[in-house]
Amino acid sequence: MMRTEGPSLGQAVAVFLCLGLMVSASAGCAWFTGMGKPGWVDGLSPDYPSTQYLTGVGQADTRSNAEDQAYAAVARIFKAEVAAQAKDWESYLVVENRGVSNAERRLTIDSVTKVSTDKMLENVRIADAWYDPDRRVYYALGVMNRAQAEASLMEKVVALDRAIDADVAESRHASDKLAKVRALRRAGRNLVLREVYNTDLRVIRLSGKGVSSSYQVNELSGELEQFLATNLILAVQVSGDHAEPVGRALTEGLIREGLHVTTTIDGEEAGSPELIVRGTVRLFPIEVQDPHFKYVRWCSDFEVVEPGTRQVVGATAHGGREGHLTEREATAKTLRVMQHELSSDVAKAIAAHIFGEIALPERATKTLRVMQHELSSDVAKAIAAHIFGEIALPERATMPASCPREASGIRR
Repeated sequence: MMRTEGPSLGQAVAVFLCLGLMVSASAGCAWFTGMGKPGWVDGLSPDYPSTQYLTGVGQADTRSNAEDQAYAAVARIFKAEVAAQAKDWESYLVVENRGVSNAERRLTIDSVTKVSTDKMLENVRIADAWYDPDRRVYYALGVMNRAQAEASLMEKVVALDRAIDADVAESRHASDKLAKVRALRRAGRNLVLREVYNTDLRVIRLSGKGVSSSYQVNELSGELEQFLATNLILAVQVSGDHAEPVGRALTEGLIREGLHVTTTIDGEEAGSPELIVRGTVRLFPIEVQDPHFKYVRWCSDFEVVEPGTRQVVGATAHGGREGHLTEREATAKTLRVMQHELSSDVAKAIAAHIFGEIALPERATKTLRVMQHELSSDVAKAIAAHIFGEIALPERATMPASCPREASGIRR
């Protein structure tokens, strides 16, 4: 009886290789198959015509790096167009950040456009890869389907248009001045983001046309600036140590944030400010077991108050310490640091509260950042030195934790 034999080993290998070649060809992995250089390496891609796809080619010494470069190549197509349109949005950013440098405004623009670029890259995929054995270089092809990307962008533009319409309507019907400012601010920010997406849409579409908005960035920014200048004047009132230079630093910081600050307070007269930023600052020497340096601590407590109702609408507290060879030099250094922080961090926090971007508490408390720093450095070092017998800690702590309330010269 004859035994029927199954397929030989050679036949099985041939079938496997054939299937492997078919899979490789369908996946576009030309560098696995030993095929010659594909046309897309030189910018010719019949499988991904420019009428339907945006493409980018990356090359590197590893495949993963080549793929990253392909994504970056597609992103550059959009960034170039966004950069060309950015000047149209700078009017909003100038109002928002008056006094800052062009480099800082450019960083703000870049942070806005990065949101769009990151979203656009979600529509990119790696369609093919190839390895050049002679040059030992990997190539990768990134592609974006125009129709799919357009649908995604239109969805975002329509959603932003609805949000902008709602915010503009709210701003023009609001009786509360803070509510009006916050609504205009949201509308302006959303409009800038909407224009970034619209710029991307012009890149995606073969016609190069986007979808026009009912509003212009410079119109909304001008409306916000005009309202701030005439209806939301701030006054700064500082008491305590070095009150004049501290108040001047805080005022400059608030102006840089786009707010209008008056230098006088007219009481109950018609020209009186809508909000008062009032606070107290203190500098005092502290005992630190350091044979080489003297240390001075600073603290500040500020409130944002509505003069008419005397209501505190927000509060913030900041503090820190600095050291130098003498107490006089330590005091001078501490004053410089305090002025810088008040003109930057404190001013930004107050402006963000007024614009509705964060909510300050109604009572100032010592900042978590300051407490964490002290516990991780000063307190830990002091305890360790006491344990090792290098210093002797007192039995009762006497150092004040923040600005004493009874020393405050603030009018309530």
